[in-house]
Amino acid sequence: MDLLVDVSAQHLVLLCIAALIAGVVDAIAGGGGLITLPALLATGLPPHIALGTNKGQSVFGSFAALVRFSRAGLVDRRLAKVTFPLSLAGAFAGAALVMLVKPEVLKPLVLVLLIAVAVFLAFRRAPPPSERPEPTPVPRAQAIGGFIALAIGTYDGFFGPGTGTFLIVAFSTLLGHGLARASADAKVVNFASNLASVSLFALKGVVIWKVALPMAAAQFTGAWLGAHLAVKGGDKLVRKVVLLVVVALVLKLGRDVVMG
Repeated sequence: MDLLVDVSAQHLVLLCIAALIAGVVDAIAGGGGLITLPALLATGLPPHIALGTNKGQSVFGSFAALVRFSRAGLVDRRLAKVTFPLSLAGAFAGAALVMLVKPEVLKPLVLVLLIAVAVFLAFRRAPPPSERPEPTPVPRAQAIGGFIALAIGTYDGFFGPGTGTFLIVAFSTLLGHGLARASADAKVVNFASNLASVSLFALKGVVIWKVALPMAAAQFTGAWLGAHLAVKGGDKLVRKVVLLVVVALVLKLGRDVVMG
C-alpha cells in the first residue's frame, strides 16, 4: 500500500529532533511515545498512520537501548530467553484483542495504576547492600519474568501507554532488581512488543517509511545516549526520570478521561 501522505522537510527535521529526545527518555524510563506520537499527529497525519509510523521508528530506539544495556552487562540473558518470546506472543495477542474490546475502557484503570506507581516510586528507598535480598533463583526468576513479559506485552499490543514504566516497576518489585537493571530487562520486553507491533502495522501498510527511517536514526542515537546515561547514573537517575514520565502520563490520560 502506497501512502499518499506528504510531510514537509521542515516537519521532518522537527520530528527527528523529537525522536532524538524521545529516544533518551524512553531508554531510561519508557514514555518516548509521549513525545513522538503527538509530534507526528501535529503534522496532520491521520491517527492510524501516526501510530504505525511511530512504531516504525521506536523499534529502532528500543533495539539501540537494548544493545547498550547488554554491552554494560545489565541484561540477564537467561531471563531474556523467556521474556523476549513471551512478550512477542503477548503483543500479537494484545493487537488481536483490539478487535474485541475498545482500548479506551482501560484509561481510567491505567490512570489509577500510574498514580499508584508514582506514589510507590516517590517513597521507595533502596535498601543498603547488607540488607538486600539474595538473587531470585533462575527458574523462579524466569517464571516471574515470563509472566511479566506476557502480561505487559499483551497490554502494549492492546493499549500501550506506560508500558516501559510498568515493566521497570514490575521487574524491580517482583524480582528485586535495581532500577537501572530493571530498565535494561524492560528493554528486552519492550523491543519484542515493538517488533510485533511494527510487523502488524507494516503488513497493514500504515507505516510511512520515508518519515519513520530518518526518525529511527535519531531515535537510535537518543536511545544509545539515554541507555548510557542510565548505566552511568544508576538507580537515582532512573527513578527521577521514571517519576517525570509517570506524571506526564497521568496528566495525559487524565485529560483524555475528562475530555471523553
